[in-house]
Amino acid sequence: MNLYRTTFLVTVFTLLEHALGFVYRIVLSRTLGPEGLGVYQVALTVFAVFLTVSSSGLPITLSRIISKHRARGYRRGEYSATSAAMLIALSFSVPITILLYALRTPFTRIFSDPRCADVFYILLFGLSFTSLYSIIRGNLWGNKRFFAYSVIELAEEIVMIVLGVFFLVVLGGGTAGAEKAAFALLISYLASFGIAAACFFARGGKLRSPKGEIKPLLKASLPITAMRASSSLLGSAISVLFPLCMTSVGYTAAQAMSEYGVVYGMVMPVIAVPCSLLSPIALVLVPEMSECFYKKETEKLNALAGKALNTALLISCALIPLFLAAGKDVGIFLFSNAESGTMIAAGSLLLLPMSISMISTSMLNSLGCERQTLLIFLAGSAAMLLSVWLFPPLLGSGALLVGTALDHTVSAVCSLVLLRKKTGKLRSAGYFCKLAAVLVPVALFGMALRALLIRYLSYVPAVLLTMTAVAAAELVLLSAFGLFDFRALARKFLPKRRRAPSRAV
Repeated sequence: MNLYRTTFLVTVFTLLEHALGFVYRIVLSRTLGPEGLGVYQVALTVFAVFLTVSSSGLPITLSRIISKHRARGYRRGEYSATSAAMLIALSFSVPITILLYALRTPFTRIFSDPRCADVFYILLFGLSFTSLYSIIRGNLWGNKRFFAYSVIELAEEIVMIVLGVFFLVVLGGGTAGAEKAAFALLISYLASFGIAAACFFARGGKLRSPKGEIKPLLKASLPITAMRASSSLLGSAISVLFPLCMTSVGYTAAQAMSEYGVVYGMVMPVIAVPCSLLSPIALVLVPEMSECFYKKETEKLNALAGKALNTALLISCALIPLFLAAGKDVGIFLFSNAESGTMIAAGSLLLLPMSISMISTSMLNSLGCERQTLLIFLAGSAAMLLSVWLFPPLLGSGALLVGTALDHTVSAVCSLVLLRKKTGKLRSAGYFCKLAAVLVPVALFGMALRALLIRYLSYVPAVLLTMTAVAAAELVLLSAFGLFDFRALARKFLPKRRRAPSRAV
């Protein structure tokens, strides 16, 4: 299966997974409400810190090391590296779990709301299981077993959604709704680990002595783990700092938690849509670029980097007009929350730096630039914290959007500079200018059409017609100006038809 068809397959699974997750997010927002969603999100954010420390940098590092062993034909090294990664993950996750349960009373005090602690300790039970699952996922990733990888990810999402809907809708949300959602998530962690372990051994996976692999894994994964742990810590710091800043300017604790729930439970999942579309590209790209890097195939490496950046630009720029034209309506339609819609429209331009930052960071990590990406991340995080500290008196919850925009802009610019040094000249600036020239008029057209239709049609038809018209205009203009070739894409994704052999007369 070629690179394009593999990407297409993974994209289909990823879109299905994220679509289901998005629907589930709507269920959570409607059953838990902004305050309950805030409680659930805060607990999940703190749990993510410990999950990140346990295993976050290991999957991508393991996949890169497996790619190196594959390039050299060293099969036993793959097994040893996987065993080493599992040992490292357990060495962190088991002691953390025991220590946090032993210190439950003092640790609970870090939460401004005791309900957050109850949700957190439900999730904590699954820390070691999901850490081991991430290692097996890294093994599948490095061996380019993307179908198995995608199926297991989708299965985890389905288990969480089915149980979550049953617990919240059938049994009732109530005041314990966040805890019920946490139980659904915990069971999905256990299920994905069980499926992944069975798949690993059934496909010939073996455990070998980790000797000689622990030190290289730690050395390469620690910068990534530090970056992602810092990201999780940043999220936790914001979940504590933001309510404090909001209460200092007159909000109640419940109002501050609701504002946090709106931004991170409703707005950010919508704004992160491009990342959902780019994640399968990054998934397929990382082992491919790693092999090119170790085989010193420079021209192919440069071509892959350029195509990935252009794809990120295309996806984000194509979605911005839709968000500008109908973002306000999306928030009301999905979450019955007008504030979330206003923020979705206001944050639409955030799609561009977020997409570039995500894809360029993935590519840099595949090239062994883990330390540099850590420094870049820390620079962006400093801008985020500064925004959350200074802007709540002026912008309220908008300070979170401004901080996120500053964070990803710093990260995107620095990552592009470094990526250019590693791969050669990047030829995406011209493509971006052409995209902007085409899509800015489309955005203005969409906003004007929405304002017109809403006067004469009911709410839902006006929004649907606006989004359809904007999407159609984009497709026509992108094709007309040669920015996107649908026929060429179809030829790459779809298998070629074999001609029937001619019969001799």
